[in-house]
Amino acid sequence: MPRIGMEPMRRQALIDAAIGAIGARGSLDVTMQDIAGRAGVSPALAHHYFGAKDDLLEATLRHLLNELASEARAALNAAGGDGRARVEALIEVNLSGRQFEDATVTAWMAFYGEARHAPAIARMLSIYARRLRSNLLSGLSRLLPRRRAEDAADVLAALIDGLYLRRAIHAGAPVHGAAIALARRTFDALLCRDAA
Repeated sequence: MPRIGMEPMRRQALIDAAIGAIGARGSLDVTMQDIAGRAGVSPALAHHYFGAKDDLLEATLRHLLNELASEARAALNAAGGDGRARVEALIEVNLSGRQFEDATVTAWMAFYGEARHAPAIARMLSIYARRLRSNLLSGLSRLLPRRRAEDAADVLAALIDGLYLRRAIHAGAPVHGAAIALARRTFDALLCRDAA
């Protein structure tokens, strides 16, 4: 007889295993058997909880996005109405050590690659991009005129994505602390440019 409350734990274990399998493989070209094995369950149980592999992969991306969104909300709430604190909080959340773990970065990049062929994944990543820009604007619009704030939000969002890409290919990839420092220097330069 199944134990009550096991389903959420097994679902989370499968999502975590999917991130690990994608990270190890370097792509979404993983099987339910690979994922189930990492989670310590049978492939049949993985199919029972998620249906097809694509459903599990979509749930995995949704988990990554929800986790990041939750951390961003908490950081923004802690920053309050201070524009500078809001932007710095978003930089720290998006480039945190947790987000810069190898498997997580590889999973993000694999999902970006798949977005060209999978409308559901493309839609979720598009929502993420709009949310990041909007969150950045929530701080930048308190510091800069609207048009300059929009430009600065685009620059910082592109920098965050670019730092993930560099981390994924390990080409001069900064660790998360160095990435945060670079993003902060860029933020300062954007503010100074407007003041000049």
